[in-house]
Amino acid sequence: QVQLVESGGGSVQAGGSLRLSCATSGYSQGSYCMAWFRQAPGKEREEVATFFTHGRTTTYADSVKGRFTISQDVQGTLYLQMNSLNSDDTAMYYCAAEGPFIATTSCDGLSAASFEYWGQGTQVTVSS
Repeated sequence: QVQLVESGGGSVQAGGSLRLSCATSGYSQGSYCMAWFRQAPGKEREEVATFFTHGRTTTYADSVKGRFTISQDVQGTLYLQMNSLNSDDTAMYYCAAEGPFIATTSCDGLSAASFEYWGQGTQVTVSS
């Protein structure tokens, strides 16, 4: 059973930076698609970035390209480095995982509904 625990959220002024962390445990053998999602009040959950563990391939939403970076360290902790934050980035941020995969090589085709494992979320608030 995969467990995910986010941390690192908080309040920051526009233009500032935050780094979110997602501690992971309980993986089985195989590859996983890891992702960060966010949900603002009254809006649908939005995929922010994905990381496929085999090959360490990444994808980003257009709204965060060039500002956010997703990565994973050797202990399996997933990170989201967020720079040049603006008020549109204000949301609850969630870490998610799906897998294990044996033959799949990317996160392509996975939607929020596809992810079985979710963290509890961490709030990011950006003030202008």
